[in-house]
Amino acid sequence: MMLMKAKTLFPGAFISVITGLAALFLSEHYGAPAMLFALLLGIALSFLHQETKCQAGIEFTASTILRIGVALLGFRIAFDDLLSLGWTTALLLIAAIVTTIIFGIVLSKVMGLSRQFGALTGGSVAICGASAAMAISAVMPNNEHKERDTLLTIIGVTSLSTIAMITYPIIANYLGLTEYQTSIFLGGTIHDVAQVVGAGYSVSEQTGDLSTLVKLVRVSFLMPVVLMMLLVINAKFKALNSTEKVDNKSPSFPPFLIAFIVIMTVNSVIDMPSVVTETATTISRFALVISIAAIGMKSNLAKLACVGIKPIVLMMLETLWIALFILIALFCF
Repeated sequence: MMLMKAKTLFPGAFISVITGLAALFLSEHYGAPAMLFALLLGIALSFLHQETKCQAGIEFTASTILRIGVALLGFRIAFDDLLSLGWTTALLLIAAIVTTIIFGIVLSKVMGLSRQFGALTGGSVAICGASAAMAISAVMPNNEHKERDTLLTIIGVTSLSTIAMITYPIIANYLGLTEYQTSIFLGGTIHDVAQVVGAGYSVSEQTGDLSTLVKLVRVSFLMPVVLMMLLVINAKFKALNSTEKVDNKSPSFPPFLIAFIVIMTVNSVIDMPSVVTETATTISRFALVISIAAIGMKSNLAKLACVGIKPIVLMMLETLWIALFILIALFCF
């Protein structure tokens, strides 16, 4: 039985892995984010998902492998990271994350988009870009626009993160920010970890180290945010059931969320060998890259073409919000 299932999943999973490897190769040679390359290559191969032997494996990679990749992110984070920055910086980051998500939800409603899309984009901008988009999407209720919205969010936040990597160090220099302020600004506002690393070390080694630490602290808030969203979704399902007297099944507590919390706790309590954490981090990154490639293969370009410019404007405004929030806080406090 297991062998038959493996044979069914192999073609789609294999093409996802090959696409992911190609994305990593292009990223290393051309300097653009691997996530973006994986997504674009996946979209180019979307015909493979249309009633072929690859379909089952692509679905498996876009869901199960995605959750494994998110769970393994726990190896990148330890409670000591939060303590080393101090509570003032931690509270600043928490405030920036919460207000950005609320801003995204409210603005999404004002623009005629769904609150679910606002939460998805707001959480992605506030925490860790594409990784957050996939984690948040994994706990959201299924609907006809879920995959399209996830794809749009990944494209948007990855593109904006790349622009921020180039422009934010210039902005920090123009505003005369100190090395510490620059580190908080870069780590607290740029969406993806890789772009924070690129921006930070382009300023100085010390800025690179501190901005990466700030970013990892932001990443540590991913699971609390996902958990809160899951609780809100479950509460809405219960309210709907009691009002309409229908038996809708609410989303269950995902195992990958439990795995993330356990791994992060173990990583905080036990001094894990660097070879273990580095290997797990590498596996996590590759799992996320190939799962994004699979998500791209599941995409429907016709649906993407008809959504208009509003989602991009929403993500741009969310990005502007968190940048201004952090900058104003740095100058005031």
